[in-house]
Amino acid sequence: MKNTVVVGAQWGDEGKAKITDLLAQNADVIIRYQGGCNAGHTVVVDNKTFKFHLIPSGILYKNKICIIGPGTVIHPESFEKELNGLIEEGIDVSNLKISPLASITMPYHIEIDGYSESNAGKGKIGTTKKGIGPTYTDKYARIGLKIQDLYSAETLSEKLDIILPLKNKQLEKVYGLEPYSKECITALCEKYAELFKPYVCFEWQDLLREHKKDTILFEGAQGVMLDVDYGTYPFVTSSNPIGGGAATGSGYGPRMIDEVIGVSKAYVTRVGEGPFVTELNDETGDKIREIGHEFGVTTGRPRRCGWFDAVIMKYAVLVGGLTSIALTKIDVFDSFDEIKVCTAYKDTRNGQIYTSYPTDVFIHKYLEPIYETHAGWGVDITKIKEYDKLPENAKKYLERLEELLECPISIISVGPDREQTIIK
Repeated sequence: MKNTVVVGAQWGDEGKAKITDLLAQNADVIIRYQGGCNAGHTVVVDNKTFKFHLIPSGILYKNKICIIGPGTVIHPESFEKELNGLIEEGIDVSNLKISPLASITMPYHIEIDGYSESNAGKGKIGTTKKGIGPTYTDKYARIGLKIQDLYSAETLSEKLDIILPLKNKQLEKVYGLEPYSKECITALCEKYAELFKPYVCFEWQDLLREHKKDTILFEGAQGVMLDVDYGTYPFVTSSNPIGGGAATGSGYGPRMIDEVIGVSKAYVTRVGEGPFVTELNDETGDKIREIGHEFGVTTGRPRRCGWFDAVIMKYAVLVGGLTSIALTKIDVFDSFDEIKVCTAYKDTRNGQIYTSYPTDVFIHKYLEPIYETHAGWGVDITKIKEYDKLPENAKKYLERLEELLECPISIISVGPDREQTIIK
């Protein structure tokens, strides 16, 4: 196996954790390179379900180095809950490493996130209210706290003297929220320091050098269409899930990346606000949601469902740097007579046809999908393990997607379990 980035190719929730878990078998190091606890990754092993939010899903294997990279943001309480859940299940977490350069989500970030979303009106984005956006905002405003700050009383004190006057003014004057004292935040940081101490890797440069010739798996969160630069802005996350984000968020440069696998469902889902041209607000959408169990891991919210959109996927192949595609949940269509694929958009105002993705999301309300229809296969494919044994119509569907996307499908998931996977 080559050094590989696993990227969500839609709006997240595509089944990245299963693909990461599958590829982690042959990797030495797994690095989570962006995002925070707003992501939910589900892995099913031997009919047992594990739900990950921040810790790399490769932790389920013994003797794998799992790193939470510098491009991530860590909410300490959520990390502690996830960590304890794994320990209770008997999972060895001794190889978990945290970059000292990772950013910390503080209580005021969550308060600001919740207030902003609740009072946004038409500007509502549909965030998970986990404080991710405000944490990244402070990071780029250069007033954020990093894990390494917890271990120097002098550094922490100096930084809080800069941060708290600004943050408290914002909390009180803008949001009408209560301010924080330096003593309160210092006490919290002392608690966080004890929590993270067994896992912080201050020798991270030596660690990365040591494993430079080993196999690296880069694990992202969310998806290309939620990328802060290339997604459906402003209805996006606050970091870069695309393949290029792995180079900045991991500590390894771009020369270390050999492959980028984009994970996509055989249909499309989305949680939160924002445009969704192929969304199905009908019985078909309900059927996909019910069969596919489409409810958010982090929030429990029902996901919006729609037909496969080749327009956004071609865009994901381009900007995400995809070298191949892992297609998940094709088995959801086992009972469907017909399956549709969106190949273009039509602007209802002037009839203009878009085959390339229009990045101005505010015109999307005028767009309607242009579909082609494929025959279903009408049989259970969840136990099939070889591509050649798939029904003919299933193979035709997959081959048409490859043709439309000009990108090979290398992995096909026919069920939630690790074993329910076809390597093409």
